[in-house]
Amino acid sequence: MRVGIGYDLHRIKEGGPLYLGGIEITFDFGLVGHSDGDCLIHAIIDALLGAAAEGDIGQHFPPSDKKLKGIRSTVLLQKVMEIIKKKGMKVVYVDSVIVTEKPKLSPHIPRMKKTLAPILEISEDRLGIKAKTNERLGEIGRFKAMACWAVCLLQEG
Repeated sequence: MRVGIGYDLHRIKEGGPLYLGGIEITFDFGLVGHSDGDCLIHAIIDALLGAAAEGDIGQHFPPSDKKLKGIRSTVLLQKVMEIIKKKGMKVVYVDSVIVTEKPKLSPHIPRMKKTLAPILEISEDRLGIKAKTNERLGEIGRFKAMACWAVCLLQEG
Protein backbone atom coordinates (compact mmCIF):
# COMPACT_ATOMS: atom_id res chain seq x y z
CA MET A 1 0.00 0.00 0.00
CA ARG A 2 1.13 3.52 -0.77
CA VAL A 3 -0.21 6.85 0.49
CA GLY A 4 -0.04 10.14 -1.41
CA ILE A 5 -0.92 13.72 -0.53
CA GLY A 6 -1.80 16.52 -2.92
CA TYR A 7 -2.47 20.23 -2.65
CA ASP A 8 -3.45 22.89 -5.16
CA LEU A 9 -4.42 26.55 -5.02
CA HIS A 10 -5.80 28.76 -7.78
CA ARG A 11 -6.60 32.45 -7.89
CA ILE A 12 -10.24 33.36 -8.39
CA LYS A 13 -11.24 35.49 -11.40
CA GLU A 14 -14.45 37.30 -12.20
CA GLY A 15 -16.40 35.47 -14.88
CA GLY A 16 -16.70 31.75 -15.37
CA PRO A 17 -16.74 28.98 -16.01
CA LEU A 18 -16.03 27.35 -12.65
CA TYR A 19 -14.85 23.77 -13.02
CA LEU A 20 -14.48 21.80 -9.83
CA GLY A 21 -14.47 18.05 -9.30
CA GLY A 22 -14.90 17.49 -13.02
CA ILE A 23 -18.18 19.39 -13.28
CA GLU A 24 -19.10 22.89 -14.34
CA ILE A 25 -20.77 24.90 -11.58
CA THR A 26 -22.85 27.87 -12.60
CA PHE A 27 -21.27 30.79 -10.78
CA ASP A 28 -20.09 34.36 -11.45
CA PHE A 29 -16.44 33.48 -10.80
CA GLY A 30 -13.97 30.92 -12.09
CA LEU A 31 -10.44 29.77 -11.34
CA VAL A 32 -7.31 31.01 -13.09
CA GLY A 33 -5.29 28.17 -14.58
CA HIS A 34 -3.44 26.94 -17.66
CA SER A 35 -5.94 24.09 -17.92
CA ASP A 36 -9.56 24.48 -16.79
CA GLY A 37 -8.28 25.38 -13.29
CA ASP A 38 -10.02 22.49 -11.50
CA CYS A 39 -8.00 22.61 -8.28
CA LEU A 40 -9.77 19.57 -6.78
CA ILE A 41 -8.69 17.31 -9.63
CA HIS A 42 -5.21 18.85 -9.56
CA ALA A 43 -4.84 18.01 -5.86
CA ILE A 44 -6.06 14.45 -6.52
CA ILE A 45 -3.58 14.12 -9.40
CA ASP A 46 -0.70 15.20 -7.16
CA ALA A 47 -1.79 12.73 -4.47
CA LEU A 48 -1.90 9.89 -7.02
CA LEU A 49 1.43 10.79 -8.60
CA GLY A 50 3.03 11.13 -5.18
CA ALA A 51 1.83 7.72 -4.04
CA ALA A 52 3.15 6.22 -7.29
CA ALA A 53 6.53 8.05 -6.88
CA GLU A 54 5.91 9.73 -10.25
CA GLY A 55 6.58 13.38 -9.42
CA ASP A 56 3.88 16.00 -9.63
CA ILE A 57 1.35 17.50 -12.01
CA GLY A 58 3.78 20.14 -13.30
CA GLN A 59 6.28 17.50 -14.39
CA HIS A 60 3.69 15.61 -16.44
CA PHE A 61 1.59 18.55 -17.63
CA PRO A 62 3.78 21.69 -17.61
CA PRO A 63 2.07 25.08 -17.98
CA SER A 64 4.55 25.82 -20.78
CA ASP A 65 2.89 23.14 -22.96
CA LYS A 66 0.58 25.10 -25.25
CA LYS A 67 -1.34 21.91 -26.19
CA LEU A 68 -2.66 21.77 -22.63
CA LYS A 69 -4.10 25.31 -22.64
CA GLY A 70 -7.72 25.06 -21.49
CA ILE A 71 -7.70 21.24 -21.34
CA ARG A 72 -10.26 19.66 -19.06
CA SER A 73 -8.66 18.29 -15.91
CA THR A 74 -10.71 15.10 -16.24
CA VAL A 75 -8.54 14.31 -19.30
CA LEU A 76 -5.39 14.87 -17.22
CA LEU A 77 -6.77 12.59 -14.50
CA GLN A 78 -7.42 9.87 -17.08
CA LYS A 79 -3.79 10.14 -18.25
CA VAL A 80 -2.58 9.84 -14.64
CA MET A 81 -4.73 6.75 -14.16
CA GLU A 82 -2.95 5.20 -17.16
CA ILE A 83 0.37 5.82 -15.37
CA ILE A 84 -0.98 4.25 -12.17
CA LYS A 85 -2.25 1.16 -14.02
CA LYS A 86 1.01 0.74 -15.99
CA LYS A 87 2.81 0.55 -12.65
CA GLY A 88 0.47 -2.26 -11.59
CA MET A 89 -1.34 -0.16 -9.00
CA LYS A 90 -4.97 0.64 -8.35
CA VAL A 91 -6.75 3.29 -6.34
CA VAL A 92 -8.25 2.07 -3.07
CA TYR A 93 -9.51 5.35 -1.61
CA VAL A 94 -9.33 9.11 -2.15
CA ASP A 95 -10.29 11.75 0.40
CA SER A 96 -10.30 15.49 -0.29
CA VAL A 97 -11.16 18.92 1.06
CA ILE A 98 -12.11 22.00 -0.96
CA VAL A 99 -11.47 25.26 0.90
CA THR A 100 -13.46 28.24 -0.38
CA GLU A 101 -15.82 30.88 0.96
CA LYS A 102 -18.27 30.43 -1.91
CA PRO A 103 -20.16 29.04 -3.71
CA LYS A 104 -21.92 26.58 -1.43
CA LEU A 105 -20.60 23.27 -2.69
CA SER A 106 -22.54 20.61 -0.76
CA PRO A 107 -25.31 20.43 -3.42
CA HIS A 108 -22.65 19.74 -6.10
CA ILE A 109 -20.65 17.04 -4.30
CA PRO A 110 -22.84 14.10 -5.40
CA ARG A 111 -22.32 15.08 -9.07
CA MET A 112 -18.58 15.46 -8.49
CA LYS A 113 -18.46 11.95 -7.04
CA LYS A 114 -20.48 10.55 -9.97
CA THR A 115 -17.99 12.15 -12.37
CA LEU A 116 -14.72 11.30 -10.60
CA ALA A 117 -15.37 7.80 -9.20
CA PRO A 118 -15.51 6.09 -12.62
CA ILE A 119 -12.30 7.80 -13.75
CA LEU A 120 -10.58 6.69 -10.53
CA GLU A 121 -12.12 3.22 -11.03
CA ILE A 122 -13.56 3.17 -7.52
CA SER A 123 -17.07 3.22 -6.12
CA GLU A 124 -18.48 6.51 -4.88
CA ASP A 125 -18.25 5.29 -1.29
CA ARG A 126 -14.45 5.21 -1.71
CA LEU A 127 -14.27 8.89 -2.65
CA GLY A 128 -14.53 11.54 0.02
CA ILE A 129 -15.15 15.16 -0.96
CA LYS A 130 -15.70 17.77 1.71
CA ALA A 131 -16.13 21.56 1.49
CA LYS A 132 -14.92 23.98 4.13
CA THR A 133 -14.54 27.74 4.46
CA ASN A 134 -11.44 29.53 5.68
CA GLU A 135 -13.53 31.57 8.14
CA ARG A 136 -12.80 34.73 6.10
CA LEU A 137 -9.07 34.48 6.90
CA GLY A 138 -6.26 35.01 4.41
CA GLU A 139 -6.52 35.12 0.61
CA ILE A 140 -8.98 32.23 0.58
CA GLY A 141 -11.13 33.92 3.23
CA ARG A 142 -11.16 37.16 1.22
CA PHE A 143 -12.35 35.13 -1.82
CA LYS A 144 -9.20 35.73 -3.82
CA ALA A 145 -8.19 32.06 -4.02
CA MET A 146 -9.50 28.51 -3.64
CA ALA A 147 -7.45 25.59 -2.31
CA CYS A 148 -7.86 21.83 -2.28
CA TRP A 149 -6.18 19.02 -0.37
CA ALA A 150 -6.32 15.35 -1.28
CA VAL A 151 -4.94 12.08 0.03
CA CYS A 152 -5.05 8.71 -1.66
CA LEU A 153 -4.33 5.10 -0.93
CA LEU A 154 -2.95 2.96 -3.76
CA GLN A 155 -2.63 -0.81 -3.74
CA GLU A 156 0.31 -2.44 -5.50
CA GLY A 157 -0.05 -5.60 -7.54
